Amino acid sequence: MTATIFSPAKINLHLAVTGRRADGFHNLVSVAAPLDFGDTLVAEAGVAQAPVGGQFTLACDNPAVPVDERNLILKAARAFRAASGWPGAVHFRLQKRIPMGAGLGGGSSNAVAALRALQEFSGGALSEARLTDVAAAVGADCVLFLKSGPVVMRGRGEQVTALPEGSARRLRGRRVLLFKPSFSIRTAWAYEKMAANGRHYRSAPAAEAMFAAWLDGSAPAEELLGNNMEGVVFEKYVALPVMLELLRSRFGVAGRMSGSGSACFALLPDQEDATPIAACIHEGWGPAAFVREARML
Repeated sequence: MTATIFSPAKINLHLAVTGRRADGFHNLVSVAAPLDFGDTLVAEAGVAQAPVGGQFTLACDNPAVPVDERNLILKAARAFRAASGWPGAVHFRLQKRIPMGAGLGGGSSNAVAALRALQEFSGGALSEARLTDVAAAVGADCVLFLKSGPVVMRGRGEQVTALPEGSARRLRGRRVLLFKPSFSIRTAWAYEKMAANGRHYRSAPAAEAMFAAWLDGSAPAEELLGNNMEGVVFEKYVALPVMLELLRSRFGVAGRMSGSGSACFALLPDQEDATPIAACIHEGWGPAAFVREARML
């Protein structure tokens, strides 16, 4: 059996980190949307590359991607086996397109793609609720990729609900320009810095009130944008706010950092030509900068 699973990137249109928890994680309120751009995971059940005994192996076309226990694909596969008892052997092949260390959710999305493949191979061994529990245990961001559209995330990211359809329609199909400099940012570093200074947290009631107002109104996606992780990240990585301000002043586009960075995004009107914007990014960040257009799902 072979399954080919699309593994989408995501952007955080709004991210409010509200404080550190007793367990060391952070609470947040976030609106995230998957994109029509992402990786592809091919899963082959019972093939020769995978040892017998229910083992899992992984290969990737990007040599920078770890293919050992550090990869969330293998962590998710072993969590699925532990929860379901499914004994099969699977070899995964990852076609990597989402840049790493970008805040675009690539690793978490890959993990959920593996869970989807194993659900297919096992004939749906796990209920939807149990699959959600497994995904949450693998990583807080994983749960959002079990949904098929824009979501609101709470807790440490594992409490995920779909946006009401009326609100989701304001996001689906919107053009997004993704751009990332040649450097990456470790998520753990960003949260550690936020906890160390404590100045950039946002109150949960304020975040919820802002989100509720957007839900109840008819404002476009531009009015939803916000990310209080920018405060701590921009203090060190000055290239990010400089580029976002340049694009705003020169092209009038609304942009933000996604998650903990270093990828950013700008919302584009349907009639906007992205070519000069991309050229501006490459001029400022060099030819190694990642630039890609996508749409929200």
